[in-house]
Amino acid sequence: MSGPAAEPGQTKEPGQSMEPGAAGRVGRLLVGTSGYAYADWAPRFYPPGTRSADLLRSYAERLPACELNNTFYQQPKSDRIRAWLAATPTDFRFVVKAQRGGSMAALAADPVGTLAWLIRPYGEFGERLGSVLFRIPANVRRDDTRLAGLLAAWPADVPLTVEAQDPSWAVDETFDALRRAGAAWCATDLDEGDEPPIRLIAPWLYLRLRRTSYDDAALDTWADRLEPFLAAGQDAFVFFRHDADGKSAVNAVKLADRIRARLGAPAATGMEAARTS
Repeated sequence: MSGPAAEPGQTKEPGQSMEPGAAGRVGRLLVGTSGYAYADWAPRFYPPGTRSADLLRSYAERLPACELNNTFYQQPKSDRIRAWLAATPTDFRFVVKAQRGGSMAALAADPVGTLAWLIRPYGEFGERLGSVLFRIPANVRRDDTRLAGLLAAWPADVPLTVEAQDPSWAVDETFDALRRAGAAWCATDLDEGDEPPIRLIAPWLYLRLRRTSYDDAALDTWADRLEPFLAAGQDAFVFFRHDADGKSAVNAVKLADRIRARLGAPAATGMEAARTS
């Protein structure tokens, strides 16, 4: 059995084998959506009548991870974090979108001082924190010095994924800096572009599927691309954009089922409440 397909731009973590089973495990597909608190996802994804207070609990019965949206706009409060943790099983993982104002201050001005404030709430997630998603907006072009300052100040025990929206960042210098810091690069699939390359820079992959829709053929393509990495032991965070009626959440379930089938595992059960049309 061969290792992961050599995709354009794929890199390997130094000292880490790409052969399947070398790490003694199959990687975990941590698939979900950006946000969960959408009552309009019933009845396609949520059972009819699901209360707002029960949406996350219902979500976590079907999907193993969530990319939190509201943390991008405001820092999460302790009571909110405790509620999120209480509503989900211990193997559920949260990705926190770093608060946008603090993120830009950390990148542009004062990484040491700002990161102390920015990261402080994230410790309350404990091992349930899958990663912090640090988004660099499209109007910010590549700056190696600022990135180096951010990465030098970032705590080693807080997993970091960087999504840079301006194409100037997608160069070897950026990838090398992230690799040295143990941080991941976020690949983002958008309506207006080609499918992005998957780059294995950290011990995990991070992919945002942001197109308006994905048909079965597109889900098959992504399952085929992700399967070799998972078979080799790498975990993969994969998040669909939120939408108006829950199709994205159902697509997350469909992708998980396709990958389970490719890895020789049984498809998920208990999905009757997730309508597939």
